[in-house]
Amino acid sequence: MISNQHYEDKLRAASLRVTRPRVAVLDAVSAHPHADADSIIGAVRAELGSVSKQAVYDVLAALVDANLVRRIEPAGSATRYESRVGDNHHHVVCRSCGDIADVDCAIGEAPCLHASNSHGFSIDEAEVIYWGSCPDCTAKRLLNQDLTTARSDK
Repeated sequence: MISNQHYEDKLRAASLRVTRPRVAVLDAVSAHPHADADSIIGAVRAELGSVSKQAVYDVLAALVDANLVRRIEPAGSATRYESRVGDNHHHVVCRSCGDIADVDCAIGEAPCLHASNSHGFSIDEAEVIYWGSCPDCTAKRLLNQDLTTARSDK
């Protein structure tokens, strides 16, 4: 478990004022990687009691702007947040249940990939999302296939 002092130090280093909601949001994001805002709101409320949704959204925006939290937006999914920042890693997403896991860069340092034509942009990040089925969903799918095959064989 990471101490509140750790989060307070991170906030100060980013020139952000230390507040209970900011510490609670950092803790929630750290404890629940790839959580959506509603999950983070629930965790913060469990820690602090009453706190508005807008306050948590405002804190998340400030933490993203300060590069203390990373926002990811997989297609067809709610925006997710994570505390792993600054290393330009990628993600794998399960098409069935939406589970998300980190995938380290395949090649070298950020941005890990190089565009064939930058069109004059100074590229500092590449975002890659791999899609597939997580182990649990794959096992369920295979089990259902086996059951279907067994029924049709009768």
